[in-house]
Amino acid sequence: MGSDVKIARALISVTDKTGVVDFARTLVDDFGVEIISTGGTARAIEDAGVPVTPIEEFTGYPEMMDGRVKTLHPKVHGALLARRDSEQHMQEAAQHGIKLIDLVVVNLYEFEKTVANPEVTFADAIEHIDIGGPSMLRSAAKNAASVTVISDPADYDAVLAEMHETGGCTTLSTRRRLQVKVYQTTAAYDTAISRWLAAQASDVADTSAKLEISLEKVDDLRYGENPQQKATVYRFAEGCENTASSQFPLVGSEQIQGKPLSYNNYLDADAAWNLVREFDEPACVILKHQNPCGSAVAEDITAAYDRAFACDPKSAFGGIIACNREVPFELVEHFADQNKQFVEVIIAPGYTDDALERMAKRPNLRVLATGGVDHGAQVELRSIDGGMLVQEVDHVTEDPATFTFPTDRKPTDAEMAELEFAWKVCKGVKSNAILVSKGKAGIGMGPGQPNRVDSALLACERAEDFCEREGVEKGGFACASDAFFPFRDNVDVLAAHGVTCIIQPGGSKRDDESIQACNEHGIAMVFTGARHFRH
Repeated sequence: MGSDVKIARALISVTDKTGVVDFARTLVDDFGVEIISTGGTARAIEDAGVPVTPIEEFTGYPEMMDGRVKTLHPKVHGALLARRDSEQHMQEAAQHGIKLIDLVVVNLYEFEKTVANPEVTFADAIEHIDIGGPSMLRSAAKNAASVTVISDPADYDAVLAEMHETGGCTTLSTRRRLQVKVYQTTAAYDTAISRWLAAQASDVADTSAKLEISLEKVDDLRYGENPQQKATVYRFAEGCENTASSQFPLVGSEQIQGKPLSYNNYLDADAAWNLVREFDEPACVILKHQNPCGSAVAEDITAAYDRAFACDPKSAFGGIIACNREVPFELVEHFADQNKQFVEVIIAPGYTDDALERMAKRPNLRVLATGGVDHGAQVELRSIDGGMLVQEVDHVTEDPATFTFPTDRKPTDAEMAELEFAWKVCKGVKSNAILVSKGKAGIGMGPGQPNRVDSALLACERAEDFCEREGVEKGGFACASDAFFPFRDNVDVLAAHGVTCIIQPGGSKRDDESIQACNEHGIAMVFTGARHFRH
């Protein structure tokens, strides 16, 4: 048969009635299409003066069982599934009085909206599981060679426009496009139902044996990490956000201005946003290539930015700024005018009007507003060849009351506050990670070295560079290590560069050697009992 199929008969049954009456009227008035419909949809169309055949008249059976059974009938599904190019199918349809249906317009019961209500009962949720709708969509989509199926009101205008161009027909390419959309819709719908039911089934032995993830395309990116790599960004569909996404996520934030985000922008902005949310006090993180080259807390967010920028002004050029407070004009003035810092992305809960007005003078600057701050998602996913790794998101939740103090000298209250700051920032540094801080600013970072001694040397050298640049006395540094010290040489290197207190997980077979080294150097060391690798 030809690729164009004329629409003579349509079945319309929708929950979302946006535009459906006008769509049905155009089908009848412009193309002479016979409309079959159900329940409330039929009433809405009929009340508008558009001729409609009720479904019970079409099938010869009444709706029954509180409307649970109305379209599950051979005269409906036979009319959708019959192959027009099969002589046998056409003979059987004629034999059983099945009139072919050329167009199906269905959208589904609002299950996700229903269960989003915290007061919903289990019984009410079950009643909002659509059976007939997905069945009709799937039958029609399977036979897209002959049947047009619309699952989204946004497609009404395009289908009508094509029918006007083709004398009442749809093309195969349109039907194939709509076919794909149907199966994406029903897959997401079933995923939402299964996830909700699994969450209710606390008595089921294992509800995590199968992980179902539904993603919705947000945009094609210019390219991936490198120009030869294609890339796309997706968001988690409804039903997946509660664990894999936070309340105020990066994907879903408002981009107020600037060029589209690149693949690398997304990666770095995500790392910066996840780290700055670890702090309750005003905090700023400046991140470059997945590592926080500047980090600080202060009495207000502008002071936090100033101190973060001072950590490493050279590396801050072309970086990402993340703030956990509303950004005022003064902060923008400092990075744009005072420091003349080139910034790829700034992400924060929000911005004052005058801050936005000032940033508008840098039209390429990507400005993201999340609308709020929380402590991040519960679960993170990472693809690997042939599968996916799933783990709980790493948050710094250790209670300082559980820390142990194995060295002769214990940290002072001021040192302990400094160590707690360094411990949180160190989580955001690539392993092997060493973070040196002073005055609650991450002034020295040693990321991603194959051995921890090299990381320690890098961090100390950068801390000393900071002191020379800022005219600050060297030494009196605090140090955080994301994992235990395998040998005492780490302590010896840190001591030689002015570190006076250390926080680390502990747990090495040679902890005693590191403790002895600390005692020899007069260093106070804290064991947290937890590590924070970031690969």
